[in-house]
Amino acid sequence: MTKTKAILLKITPPQFLTLGFIIIISIGSLLLSLPAASTDGIRTPFIDALFTATSAVCVTGLVVVDTGTHFTMFGQVVILALMQIGGLGFMTMATMLALAFRKRISLRERLLLQESMNQASLEGIVRFIRRVLVYAFVIEIVGALLLAMRFSLTMPIGRALYLGIFHSISMFTNAGFDVMGTVNGPFSSFVGHVNDPIVNFVIIMLIFLGGIGFIVLAELWDFSKVRKLSLHSKVVLTASGVLFLAGAVLIFIFEFTNARTLEPLSITGKLYSSLFQSISPRSGGANTLDIGAMRSATQFLIVLLMFIGASPGSAGGGIKVTTFAILVGAVITMIRGKEDVVFFKRRLAKDRVHKALTISIVALSAIVLFTMLISATEDVEILTALFEVTSAFGTTGLSMGLTPHLTLLGKVLIITMMFIGRLGPLTLAFTLAPGEKELYRYPEGKIMIG
Repeated sequence: MTKTKAILLKITPPQFLTLGFIIIISIGSLLLSLPAASTDGIRTPFIDALFTATSAVCVTGLVVVDTGTHFTMFGQVVILALMQIGGLGFMTMATMLALAFRKRISLRERLLLQESMNQASLEGIVRFIRRVLVYAFVIEIVGALLLAMRFSLTMPIGRALYLGIFHSISMFTNAGFDVMGTVNGPFSSFVGHVNDPIVNFVIIMLIFLGGIGFIVLAELWDFSKVRKLSLHSKVVLTASGVLFLAGAVLIFIFEFTNARTLEPLSITGKLYSSLFQSISPRSGGANTLDIGAMRSATQFLIVLLMFIGASPGSAGGGIKVTTFAILVGAVITMIRGKEDVVFFKRRLAKDRVHKALTISIVALSAIVLFTMLISATEDVEILTALFEVTSAFGTTGLSMGLTPHLTLLGKVLIITMMFIGRLGPLTLAFTLAPGEKELYRYPEGKIMIG
């Protein structure tokens, strides 16, 4: 056994995934810094290339340069590849190649797949990965064709097809990158399509399907046969639906009389925009309204939605909708004087509640710390700093306009937060300090609360 192989065998799955992401980001950074990747033929500063590569691999969408106008076709294809690898997971993509060449998937590789896809068991993991790849490519192809048909009405078919492919992959993987800068102007996202029902509907569906997780997608695919959903899928769909509709209603109310956002639009335009801006913070990252022009109440609402994020087993970030649902369930249970958190007549184990609380506190602590640092280094208001930091943690990609103007230190801080958000705070914690089995327990004590 070679020394390198021996070292790799000692690396835990969380450490291996972290190392894999670092390697892919590094390769992407080098490619994006090449003169061939920029439209002016000049090397992109390495920190900007690193920021873009991290944002793509971590499927965030925050950018310091406009993707559509700064990068050449070569640079955009590199970003597209990084989004696909980051969205589906590099272990999933490696498994796809292994299956294509009929290579056997080892036990260690199955453990890595289990960790990367957030699965509870090794049973059927390779079969599940096959289904993930099929779902992803089918949804991306359908989305690309629908968008291409719409774009072809105003541009050559080749250009329309490219835009359809790029944005379908970007939105399904919840990456949030767009190359609409050549159409609507730099950093404009889909503002020029605010009244377009096809673009709005397709992107909303792509973000939704990419954000609910592959476990839920698989169960929805099989629902016509088995007529049954797991507790996980029921909670994800219910919580996602409530957050989506509640967010849309609140955005509609808050922005209805805002002359810089909803007021000039028709009633259908207002509805499209409210729905779009409600689903996008769930790790989508696109926008049809100027985020910086929104009222503070709306911006703070979006911060909350970005903090919650998408669902487990998806490319989205945040603490996840199931974590949020468990926290809400625990609060309701405590208020009612009950002992167990119950969803759909099923009791949750105590460790699920403890894990949800741990994830939330660790995430909130990281966001508070980085918000204070960004506010200090960039000399901006706390809400602006909070918005950008939460967007990075939630791998969302929405911005109030601060990101393109970040200082060097600010870029490093946001890069770090994007990395934490993609891996997850607990995965990163296990990477740095793997947990050890508890060998004994201390006597029980009591403290006063409340």
